[in-house]
Amino acid sequence: MFSVAVAGATGAVGATMLSVLEERGFPVGKLRPLASARSAGRQVDYLGRPREVRELTEDAFEGVDIALFSAGSSRSRAFAPAAVEAGAVVIDNSSAFRMHPDVPLVVPEVNEDAIEGHSGIIANPNCVATPLVVALKPIADAVGLRRVVLSSYQSVSGTGAAAVDELRAQAAGHLAEDEVEPEPEVYLHPIAFNVLPHIDVFEEDGYTGEERKVMEETRKLLGLPDLAISATCVRVPVFYAHSESVQIETVEPLSADEARNLLVAAPGVVLVDEPRLNLYPLARDAAGRDDVLVGRIRDDASHPSGLAMWIVSDNLRKGAATNAVQIAESLVTRGWL
Repeated sequence: MFSVAVAGATGAVGATMLSVLEERGFPVGKLRPLASARSAGRQVDYLGRPREVRELTEDAFEGVDIALFSAGSSRSRAFAPAAVEAGAVVIDNSSAFRMHPDVPLVVPEVNEDAIEGHSGIIANPNCVATPLVVALKPIADAVGLRRVVLSSYQSVSGTGAAAVDELRAQAAGHLAEDEVEPEPEVYLHPIAFNVLPHIDVFEEDGYTGEERKVMEETRKLLGLPDLAISATCVRVPVFYAHSESVQIETVEPLSADEARNLLVAAPGVVLVDEPRLNLYPLARDAAGRDDVLVGRIRDDASHPSGLAMWIVSDNLRKGAATNAVQIAESLVTRGWL
């Protein structure tokens, strides 16, 4: 049994981490929920019992074996080194360490062996990059990847509970035909019945920070530093689960049928690809699941070595919490703790 800390336990991802640890039967001997001073003293439920939340401090990790972090980049930078110094292995859900050359960035279905070389910190990828590489890895291994172009359609839960509340309030006001709809506070523009091509801050080249993360992390996860990739990240009025429209160019030709045969046997993938029966991945179907749903696979009409597909995954689960717990499971089962 292992002592496990969850930093950011009262947030959306932290709460999901607790649920996933419970659901997957991770061998937790002692659980230490941690959060900001404002949330210290609150109760979270684990295995049907209330657990008191302690304040996240540098001294909070004594005796901890594994520390799951989902408290934001600044807190990860501030407290993850202290956790490692105390003897814990940190699995960090923020972007703080993802592109550090000495920190493994891991999706277990894709590059589990990278965990072995950790120096105390393992990074959990972006919630768009994770399902993307789960779907692309079998194809990359079989025929090689030359280029990826994707557009993501990201749910508001990726921003947090306040964004979920904002969408719900704006949608209710719009449907009630209120003369004065709630003003946007989380986003710069109304999100209800709208689409926002703006996630994170814009950089000088016109890409956003979110798009940059997806591109850089995908290269690192696949071990393809020269992969040509372009991303457009969009916020949509969906509560849970991110969707992605993906076009790829392979090194060797691969037909849509051949791609389906690869993906139907791929770990972590569920093929939902019967468009004639109106069956394809949907955000509502992916919400609450750990699978990466892939469908709408077709030959790209614009390129002889091109394929197009549609990918959907729950951003709080496989895009964050479940992937982190899977990394913890690999640490234990492979003896890398």
